Amino acid sequence: MPTPLYVIPDIHGQREALDAALATVEADGGADATIVFLGDLVDRGPDSRGVIDRLIAGQAAGHDWTVLRGNHDQIFLDFLDAAHAGAEGPGPAWLGENMGGVATLASYGVAASQLSPNWQAVRSAVPQSHRRFLATLPLYHETPELVFVHAGIRPGIALSDQSPDDLLWIREPFLSDGRDHGRLVVHGHTALPYPRHHGNRVNLDGGAGWGRPLRPAVFVGRECWLLTGTGREPLVPGSRRAPR
Repeated sequence: MPTPLYVIPDIHGQREALDAALATVEADGGADATIVFLGDLVDRGPDSRGVIDRLIAGQAAGHDWTVLRGNHDQIFLDFLDAAHAGAEGPGPAWLGENMGGVATLASYGVAASQLSPNWQAVRSAVPQSHRRFLATLPLYHETPELVFVHAGIRPGIALSDQSPDDLLWIREPFLSDGRDHGRLVVHGHTALPYPRHHGNRVNLDGGAGWGRPLRPAVFVGRECWLLTGTGREPLVPGSRRAPR
């Protein structure tokens, strides 16, 4: 039987929810469980810094954790690298309520009143170890039967030829494409009220960034279960569950 592979979707700064999800994984698969994190570690929630600290510490302790990069992580990294031409500061959307960048900077001790115009001082509040961590995050992870990616893939294009922007940001035409992608695509990015198996893809983003539960999953081959407080709950194509 294939080795179980655990997945934790978009965390969005929810450190307490991350700790609970890790405890749930450990209860099912032990302390040495292999875990893939689907990205969007930061923004919206109250403790993006704590999330990154926890993941860095886990990898340093030797846990078999693969952490993917999400679009929110990329925006944060772009800001830290001063990649926004001209203004030196982040794009205004990142500081808006929807994207949640203000919450991320607050977790590093930067108040909203300190955000501008001295952006370099704001950057200095973020440890270089966090910038290095974000910069090394891969855009996808693959096994013989599964492809893990933050947002999705552009249908009909080989994984090695995918655009980084699509891997981080795509919705259409990926979400509405029903073709077999060869391997089951496991992703987050597009928040749903509850994770859903679509046959050719599994969307595990149940909306933790908006205060809903962070639900880890486990895959054995292509079979998927959500982990709950009462055990494994099968996630199969076409299943619909009301949020709990």
